[in-house]
Amino acid sequence: MPTATRTIEVAAPIETVFAFFTTPTNDMKWRSAVKEMSADGEPRVGGTIHQVIAGPGNRPINADIRITEYTVPTRYAFKTVGGPVRPEGSYTFATTERGTSVTFALDVELTGLKKLLTSGPVQESMDSEVSGLEKAAALLEE
Repeated sequence: MPTATRTIEVAAPIETVFAFFTTPTNDMKWRSAVKEMSADGEPRVGGTIHQVIAGPGNRPINADIRITEYTVPTRYAFKTVGGPVRPEGSYTFATTERGTSVTFALDVELTGLKKLLTSGPVQESMDSEVSGLEKAAALLEE
C-alpha cells in the first residue's frame, strides 16, 4: 500500500496555516500536479472539491475529493472520489514554539492489476505531493 507522510514547521499562527491549507485554490500555488481546483462552497464535512491533476504524459485526470474531517484549526482530511487511483489524505496542525507544525499524510490501497502495474508510479506521485510542503511553508512565511 503506497503511503507518504511529511511534517514541516511554519512560522505562522495555526489559524493562518489551517486557512491556507483548507482553501482549495491555494493548492495550485504549491502542488505542482494540480491544474484546476475549486470547491462546491465553504469547507465542511461532506463537501466536494473539484480537482484536476496532471497524469501520465501530463494528461488531465479528474480527481475530485470529498472532505471527511474538518476540525478548525487542528485537522482536515479527505478521500479522493474520482479518478483511477483514490487516495485518502489528511493534514494535522499543532501549535509550536516557532508557529505551527503541519503533517500531510497520504495513503491508498491498491489491489489486483492496479497494484501490480501502478504501485511504483503512485508512490512517486504521493512522495512528490508531500514534498511540496516546503513550497507551501515558503508562501506562508512571505
